[in-house]
Amino acid sequence: METRPVVTCFLRSEGEVLLLRRSDAVGSYRGQWGGVAGHVAADDGRHRDPETAARAEIDEETGMADAVTLVRRGDSFQVPDDDRGVRWVVHPFLFDCGARTVTTNEETTETVWVHPPEILTRKTVPRLWTSWDRVRPRVATVREDRTHGSAWLSLRALEVLRDEAALADAGRSDDLETAERDGDDWDALAALAVELREARPSMVVVANRINRAMAAVTKASPTAVERAGTEALNHAITADRVAAAVAAERAGDRLATLSRSGTVREVVDATAPEAVLVAESRPGGEGVGIAETLAESAAVTLTTDAAFGHELDAWSADTLVVGADRVFADGRLINKAGTRSAALSAAAADVDCYAVCATDKIAPQAEWDREERDSREVYDGNAEIVVSNPTFDVTPASAVTVITERGVLEPTDIEEIADAHRDRSEWAERR
Repeated sequence: METRPVVTCFLRSEGEVLLLRRSDAVGSYRGQWGGVAGHVAADDGRHRDPETAARAEIDEETGMADAVTLVRRGDSFQVPDDDRGVRWVVHPFLFDCGARTVTTNEETTETVWVHPPEILTRKTVPRLWTSWDRVRPRVATVREDRTHGSAWLSLRALEVLRDEAALADAGRSDDLETAERDGDDWDALAALAVELREARPSMVVVANRINRAMAAVTKASPTAVERAGTEALNHAITADRVAAAVAAERAGDRLATLSRSGTVREVVDATAPEAVLVAESRPGGEGVGIAETLAESAAVTLTTDAAFGHELDAWSADTLVVGADRVFADGRLINKAGTRSAALSAAAADVDCYAVCATDKIAPQAEWDREERDSREVYDGNAEIVVSNPTFDVTPASAVTVITERGVLEPTDIEEIADAHRDRSEWAERR
């Protein structure tokens, strides 16, 4: 049996993935649905590594090579096809996609963006779900990721809940991440939801969005959980987008920011400022990557965290825009370390400071976790020195204006929303 390595690529946008229906121009599985796929070997026989092949196929089949970012490469697996005398070695990939307009070639007759559980019910190429299973988010994705912002991670948490519920509903207990837990499907999914909401204690949006889904479940069944998870995911995406749009209406032409936030990036894209000031954003230095991406569309100045307060004034910033990992009922803000000094500096320089987030980032309790990072990032010597290297800090309410999908929030608004989140968090106790 001949062995042929191939790639299967999932392009993800707004919690959905792109599926393509194969035309009569392809040599196998005509009329079936798949991801972006193709042979690892080039048409002229040249050797390609799987990632190079994946990106080439994305370009050829969708025209979106410049709009994708690699998220994960999954472990390969074999799919024997006795009828064709071929053993496919599938290399799965997951890319986040910044666009949804697809330009197909002759290999595709139809495209659709769907939530991945639809893979379980469509007529697909062999073991398409296995490919998704190798790259889909897990609890560990939420718990261990130190690159993405809390809004992004909250979407991944909802995807985990949605997909696990779909597997339980399809009777695929062998595939369940929850399979090792005792009890029936509902008990397993409820335990998974609790684990997800506790995965990142400092990121209240993860817990709030899981609680929003589970509090909406009126029937203890996997079908209900899958539906609620999908609806909560759609609600979250809309809330983040609207919050960014509201903030963009207030932002000026000279905009400053300091840490990685998907919502802030949407504000920048919508505002199209003439210039952007970016702090390097230690620990992690994520501001450097932000500056690189923004340099394609604006004049960007990258500065150190220590100089950021001075630069806000000297650079003549109009607006400081930051994200939020947590907003307390009294209006205090938990965000990436450096936000406090930046906001206070903005106030001193008479620069508007907006914290842009969905209302799901309002905390029902005044608790938070500094998420202390490795001390060796700051000092790796032998002296007896206590190192403080927190990921997050606290900004006073007086230094920041909170903007959400509901507009600018007053203190009474924040308290009301916190109470609603607190009520939803009690879903487990009510069942």
